[in-house]
Amino acid sequence: MKYRQRSTICAPAGRTLNFPDNNMLDYKLKIGLVPERRYLPGPKRTGMFNSDYADANKEKTFRFLREHFADAQTEFVDLDWLNEEGMLIETKDCSRVAEYLKEQKVDAIFVINCNFGNEEAAGKIAQMMNLPTLLWGPRDRIIEADGTRYTDTQCGLFSISKQLRRYNIPFSYIENCDVEEEMFRSGFERFLSVCSMIKNFRRLRILQVGTRPKPFKCVMVNELELTERFGIDIVPVNLAEATQRLNKYLNEKPDAVEQYLDTIRKYYDPVGIDEETQRRMAAFIGFYRDIVEEYQADVIATECWTAMINAVGALPCAAMSVLGDMGIITICETDIFGAITSALLSCAARGKKPPFFGEFTVRHPQRDDAELLWHCGVFPVSLRQNDSRRELKIHKPDFCAKDGRYTIARFQGDCGKYYLLGGTFETTDGPETVGTYLWAKFNDLPKLERKLIEGPYIHHVSEIEGDYAAELRELTKYVPELIFDPLE
Repeated sequence: MKYRQRSTICAPAGRTLNFPDNNMLDYKLKIGLVPERRYLPGPKRTGMFNSDYADANKEKTFRFLREHFADAQTEFVDLDWLNEEGMLIETKDCSRVAEYLKEQKVDAIFVINCNFGNEEAAGKIAQMMNLPTLLWGPRDRIIEADGTRYTDTQCGLFSISKQLRRYNIPFSYIENCDVEEEMFRSGFERFLSVCSMIKNFRRLRILQVGTRPKPFKCVMVNELELTERFGIDIVPVNLAEATQRLNKYLNEKPDAVEQYLDTIRKYYDPVGIDEETQRRMAAFIGFYRDIVEEYQADVIATECWTAMINAVGALPCAAMSVLGDMGIITICETDIFGAITSALLSCAARGKKPPFFGEFTVRHPQRDDAELLWHCGVFPVSLRQNDSRRELKIHKPDFCAKDGRYTIARFQGDCGKYYLLGGTFETTDGPETVGTYLWAKFNDLPKLERKLIEGPYIHHVSEIEGDYAAELRELTKYVPELIFDPLE
């Protein structure tokens, strides 16, 4: 099943499911393009710093960006209104440019050094905008037979970077290269991922459904500190209210419940589970959707196995598995830090892949470099290793995730400091077990085990398909309160 973003999911045959668009994580980005060249008063140069070459670099870069990156999630704002060249040339124009870009509500700026550039203007506009900033310039390819050079772009990049540092401006950088090179593509995609994480992190709203499980003191958080330091809000819904609302959903929306139940049955076989319990399992989908929309939340951390079965008469695991492929991140065991981590990973992938929540559980019985990453049934359906319809065991999904390369991460607070653990692993073969799981192979598992034992992390971690370790590291440039900790 292909992963679908936010408000869509595979509908049962013969039915169409229409879901409202929730105010969840916002993956859309508007990037302000700030091309610039060196300011030289007087008549137009014919040799060194001939503006025609800077203009050609600008047009080539703009064309490439719009052909390869402009889409429903990514919009570009240019400066074609500023002057005939549509470039920032004089420092005196920085105020006008900043005012315009703020009016356009850009999320980041991209300083494109089209020749040597203007280090003063580049530093000033970045300071005025105070947004994620990307710096790059194209390779200097032309040196005439008489030694004439027209751009000296790389030299200007060195100067601009020092100006940014002197203004204490964190910035991202793509190495001096041609715009068509893989280095540019991967660097620009990385910047977009970082911008997505930053945009959502400082406004993150976590819906906490129920309290943490009593024995799980390891998932304790300092709610006040999260708000004061990062702007993260936690919206609590107690279990009594949650139970009342879920029962109301069951009674008032029977058709929707049946549609959700058909969806669960499409992927999982609820053999041995009575009809009423199945309906309650399905109602969790609509309940979580409605409540996350009502409270304008981005991600959910919920009570699950310790209380829901007593309060509701069913477990939410199957619903959480389905919700993952609807773009609704639902983290079990009321792990707030796990919810933050999963939100960051989802933003790194810009909503194109679902994060999941698999904890360190047991060492591989035969391999010293492999570990079971497991949770009782909450992995998104799209992660199944194959499309076979699996039995729900004790109300919970049961499958091994597909093979591949994954990013693993953990946001963690400890003794007033905040850390972001990040790295990657490859899957490997291992024994079949219950629940949702995969076997992860690490370069130095004993060292990683000691890191988890000695802290500051707990055994809960979030994962996502692909390699986003560099993006996580880059994020911490822009969040100085957050310490990046490489996995191994």
